[in-house]
Amino acid sequence: MQTVEELLERKGRKVWTVSPDASVHDAIELLCTHNIGAVVVCVGDEVVGVFSERYCVRRVMLQGRAARDTKVSQVMTSQVRAVNAHDSVDHCMQLITDKRVRHLPVLEEGRLVGMISVGDVVKTQLNDQENVISGLESYIHGPSASVRPPPPL
Repeated sequence: MQTVEELLERKGRKVWTVSPDASVHDAIELLCTHNIGAVVVCVGDEVVGVFSERYCVRRVMLQGRAARDTKVSQVMTSQVRAVNAHDSVDHCMQLITDKRVRHLPVLEEGRLVGMISVGDVVKTQLNDQENVISGLESYIHGPSASVRPPPPL
């Protein structure tokens, strides 16, 4: 079972942040520029929210707000679900499923050190399953199964 730390080692720790006073337009530009689905909203080093493409559609566009005139703080979620580096990826999947979130900031001693998405978690779990399957196949067939001669007739 992998940890968030191991996931971040592969993925990287770069996290894009915005101020709650930033315009939604500026936040969307950041999402597009870096091809990401969400940014963490911070005041200094404190995480105060998450803003995602989903919030843009549901809380800006559908409500007829102007992206340039709407502040991130008006439409972000302030109920941030976060994890730490020692949490298991399975725990993250449970949190994503139970709380219906797509992005989880990673905090260490209250400091933002990364961000993982549902896609990162699913990819990690699929890789883990492939490794288990490969190990079981090797156990069942033996390490040199591919070089064994066919059984006698």
